[in-house]
Amino acid sequence: MEITNLDKIVLEALDFFSENNPPKLDLGKFSLPFVVGSGNAYNTGTIVFSDKAAIFADESNFKSMMESYRPAIEKGLITQAIIISASGEKDSVWETELAKEKGLRTTLLTCGQDSSASKIADEVFTYRKIAEPYTYNTSTYLGMILSATQESADDIKKLIQNIELPENFDKYEGYAFVLPDRFSNICPMLDIKKSELFGPHVSVRAFPEGHARHAKFVIPTEKELVISIGSKNEFFGHPGHRWEIDFPENASFGAMLCLTYFLIGKIQESKPPYFKENIDAYCNDYGPKAYGKDTPFETIVPGN
Repeated sequence: MEITNLDKIVLEALDFFSENNPPKLDLGKFSLPFVVGSGNAYNTGTIVFSDKAAIFADESNFKSMMESYRPAIEKGLITQAIIISASGEKDSVWETELAKEKGLRTTLLTCGQDSSASKIADEVFTYRKIAEPYTYNTSTYLGMILSATQESADDIKKLIQNIELPENFDKYEGYAFVLPDRFSNICPMLDIKKSELFGPHVSVRAFPEGHARHAKFVIPTEKELVISIGSKNEFFGHPGHRWEIDFPENASFGAMLCLTYFLIGKIQESKPPYFKENIDAYCNDYGPKAYGKDTPFETIVPGN
């Protein structure tokens, strides 16, 4: 499999879920759990549990938060931990071990059925996924989100296919997304995609409307396209370089994630292949070494 751009992976993932509906995730069984994940697994957790009382943690603060909440755990006020990990490896292993050590019932959401974390968690929800380039994790987390929102993959694909890119879309040096406040948890996922796909070479920013009002657009420029989804943009960015995209009122997180990922894929398509030129070296050298491992990462992560 060649390394394809993110927009094509989004469409492939939607085709896959059109034929393979993710299982419905019953959130009612969880009461004030820890929800733990690294990178976009963390952000997926904030989306899936956006309507539930939960305590969110990541690989950097989970240990300290467990200590901070120790009195509540000892009193039985907190009894559950949900670990989210596409692979079920890396940080999710020690996170699951730590939660069990502290007496919490652990539930793992993963695509890694036979992963290290799946072998120690009390309960495992396994999601199907397609083959994707390393770090894309589109189908992995989209499946989890759709299992909570129960959106139609076909409807999302139709929404995306109706998008027409503005003239000179590929000429901009920077792109900024402004999303409705209810989709604020999507913004960090776009920030991560910027780092993964473009590093320091292309500016991609993302804000909910409330944050956008706080001096994020003090310096308008003709070199940045401001993309507002689901709202009218009267204030942000250079007036001649704003793009407003209609978004259905009844659409949810899955649709917003796919639409924004699709557009980032179109940005990727229009720029030099920064990701493609560097991902092999990352997967074979300094990526695994940062985890103390000698085994290379898979440049194309297989589907299941």
